[in-house]
Amino acid sequence: MNNGKFETDRHGWAELLPPRQATPPLKGEHRADWAVVGAGVTGLAAARRLAENRPDQKIVLLDARAVGQGASGRNSGYAVAVSHFGGGFSQKKIDEYRRVNRINQAGLTLLRERIEANSIGCQWREQGFYHTAADSRSQAEYHYFLEYLSALEIAHTPLDTAELADRLGTKTYHSGIHVHAGALVQPAALVRGLADTLPSNVHLSENSPVINIERGAPLRLVTSDGALLADNVLLATNFEAPKLGFLARRLSASTLTGSFTRILSEDERASLGSLSDWGVLSLHGGGATVRLTVDGRISLRNTAEYNGGQLLSDAQLQQRQAVHRESFERRFPQLAHVPFEFAWSGVEGISRNSTNFFSKTAKNIYFAGGYNGSGVSRGTAFGHALADYACGADTDLVRDCLASAPATWIPPRPLVDIGAYFTVKKRFRGVGLDR
Repeated sequence: MNNGKFETDRHGWAELLPPRQATPPLKGEHRADWAVVGAGVTGLAAARRLAENRPDQKIVLLDARAVGQGASGRNSGYAVAVSHFGGGFSQKKIDEYRRVNRINQAGLTLLRERIEANSIGCQWREQGFYHTAADSRSQAEYHYFLEYLSALEIAHTPLDTAELADRLGTKTYHSGIHVHAGALVQPAALVRGLADTLPSNVHLSENSPVINIERGAPLRLVTSDGALLADNVLLATNFEAPKLGFLARRLSASTLTGSFTRILSEDERASLGSLSDWGVLSLHGGGATVRLTVDGRISLRNTAEYNGGQLLSDAQLQQRQAVHRESFERRFPQLAHVPFEFAWSGVEGISRNSTNFFSKTAKNIYFAGGYNGSGVSRGTAFGHALADYACGADTDLVRDCLASAPATWIPPRPLVDIGAYFTVKKRFRGVGLDR
């Protein structure tokens, strides 16, 4: 049993949106056919697919926080279609590259369909991303990535410094690649919209942390104010699964931080090149993720650290924002006068060997998670497939998800803390101008 503490704060993408009334928390004892724990992109996709597969059964979706305040509402809003695998291209790994990208693309398609069918306003822009290099280490990755994209016949456009400056308004990058597939999104608006348009047989209870799962038939999920009896449980808790006794030696977490500027003026936006909005992913694994959003803000994320799976305090955020500021002004000296309005932190689930989790973890309990920073599209696909898998379906997507490599064992505390610290630290080695 955990202590029931699932922290949140008022720093994140949700604070850029109008206020929303959360659904009431679960109180008293209830009964359902299915319980889904976690209302991020994975849990929302799983609950929706369960409702399609079992329209006459009751599904209860529980989240420890308000929708949009978990990791799915705090990421940088990249729905990836094509993954970047660090290191040299390997012909032997082509089948694995293709498997992962099929999952990404399935998630992207599902999101597009859900957004269009339900008219979800979430700044969805399906125009791909810019993968960029500013220093020697990322420049090596640029050549590896080009070889990979060409070998897999993935649509892309190589760009030099001048071409990138024309599009992005910065001369920071020596080279880059526009990968045509992929979408940018306001992540909190996305999960809010998906939550508010769930099928009628899905019952959402927010601010209802599950503090224990009692085994039996049915399973009994104990929350802070009540309990839910369910025949089957789908866990979409990502890095918080160990709090419920699952994957404690397989799944860890990294805490990331970023900042938003105020909305730019027309002249300020004009200094940022020829595009109305864009997203940049560094080819260095620890480099900055930078966006010009549809509503005219620059979002920049460039720190990651091991913090025990917790958000950062206000004082810690203020310290990290100094790093964001230096990176921002180096990229956009013409905007050095533009202040930041918000800073945020968020936690991603990671494994030592960068695999994902998709399995039946106990009798009538299923889990998907651990996306290593690529959760918007991949988490959607995993949630959809997990519902099919729990219902006994055998689909191409289920088979692709099941083919994820087993996760490497993580030693117990305090060794896990030391190992996680150095794993995250390694991510920034040689980052240089890409930070």
